[in-house]
Parts: sequence; structure tokens; C-alpha cells
Amino acid sequence: MERGTNSGMTEFELHGLSGPQELHLFYFAFFTLFYLSIVLGNFLIVLTVISDPVLHMPMYLLLSNLSLIDMCLSTFATPKMIVDFLTEHKTISFEGCMAQIFFQHVFAGGEMMLLLAMAYNRYVPIYRPLHYVAIMSVHKCTGLVVGSWVIGILHSESQLVFTVNLPFCGPNKLDSFFCDLSLVVKLACTDTYVLQILMLLDSGLISMSSFVLLLISYSVILVSMQHHSSAGMAKAWATLTAHVTVVILFFGPCIFIYAWPFGNFPADKLRPIFYIVFIPLLNPLIYALRNKK
Repeated sequence: MERGTNSGMTEFELHGLSGPQELHLFYFAFFTLFYLSIVLGNFLIVLTVISDPVLHMPMYLLLSNLSLIDMCLSTFATPKMIVDFLTEHKTISFEGCMAQIFFQHVFAGGEMMLLLAMAYNRYVPIYRPLHYVAIMSVHKCTGLVVGSWVIGILHSESQLVFTVNLPFCGPNKLDSFFCDLSLVVKLACTDTYVLQILMLLDSGLISMSSFVLLLISYSVILVSMQHHSSAGMAKAWATLTAHVTVVILFFGPCIFIYAWPFGNFPADKLRPIFYIVFIPLLNPLIYALRNKK
């Protein structure tokens, strides 16, 4: 990625979580522990699925890829954030900033599509139980996984193609601990109204449509489970409640920020923490470790 010819910006200053040095040391220890837990937990899930032939099934293939995306989603910015807690001047190069924007949207967009694939994998055995093996074959499941990555890359490129050539010649301070697209475009030395509308149509549309489809699929599954035993209904309700909680935490802040793309909110600084710290740690607990196998 090369800097646009009209941009004189060489680096951005990151102003994330502020406070005295003692508080920064606490942040360093806190987020280091979280990051190591995310990497270790998700890596063990991927390793377990790969090494155990019993788990070479569509469900676990999707779960392992979710863990892989969660590791990537946490890694693209968290290590730098942790190191920055020990430095006085927190900066990132223009190229590094564009790279963070690219990878953020690749992994976030890919995870949205993968969550839809997982919901589809739960829907098929309920409404087409006799055809599940034919419908959700390993070959088709692999296609869904590859498709989620491709859509994530295309989504990210559609965001970055306009941003990388914006002229940046004024303030370079970002009120965040990494390069968030919605904050970066506001620093451009030009009118970004049209670009923010495009962001709304792109990220907002994919987030809202995925969120609605997931809620519909969970509702359909719960309705179908009403005809089963009370024990089965209770188990399904407990499982889907946990899944819906993760979905709301993942999509809620994203939908909120793109519903009001021109405003500044105090929660904007904390929103990215959900995506790169808490969600990657919560996903393996909800989707994988509660699974008996």
C-alpha cells in the first residue's frame, strides 16, 4: 500500500487509554494477560480440531476457523497497544495505519460471514435432518470458510481504496489505541461526507444484514425446538442465549457507530476493545469450550 500523492502525513499519534504511568503499568499487565489467554485458548482449539480425526466435521471446521480469525483479530493491533503502554510517544506510520485498517476489516468482515455459516450449519440439521450430510459436506463447508475470507478481503479493499488516497495534511492525533477507519477519515484535509456515506452503506449494511439474519435463524431454531422435549428446549435455549449474547456484543457497537457515522461519542474509544480483546476471548468460551466433545 502506497501513500496517496496528495498526502504529506508520515505518521499518526495514538491517544488511547490515558492516565498516570502506574495506571499504564496496570493496563500493560491486564491486556497482556488477556492477549496471552486469547492466543493460547484459540490456538489450542485449532490444534485440537486439526489433530483429532473425530473432530474432522463441518461444525468443528467452522469452530476452528472462528478461533483462527479471533487470533488474527486480536493480533493485528493488541501487541502494539501493549507495547505503547510502556512508551511515552505512541505513534504509527502512515503505512502501518493503513495496514491496521485493512486487517481489521478483513478479520471483522470474515467473522461476520463465518457466524452466518455457523448459524446455517445449525439450521440445516433441524429442517433437513436427512439431507444434512449431503448439504453440509466437508467440501461445501470448506467453500463457506473460503468464501468468508474472500468477502472479508473484498469488504476491506472497498474501504481502503478510498482512504489510502485521502489528503492528510493537518492534525494527526487519533483518540484511539489503533487506527480506526471512522476516526482516520475525519483527519483528512477534504470534505469526507460522501466517503462516510459510503462507509455507512458498506460496513453498516453488511453489519445490519448479518445481524438480522443471525437473529432470524436463532428465532427459527427456537420455534422449531418447541416441539421437542422440555429438557431439549432448555438446553437449546441456554446454548442459543449464549450465542445471541456474543452476536449482540459483536454487532451492537458496530451497528451503533455506523448508524451515526458523523458523530463523536465517549464510547468510541472503548468500542474497539470489544472487538480485539473481549470478543476473541469470549468466542471460544461460548462456542467451543462449552461443547462436550
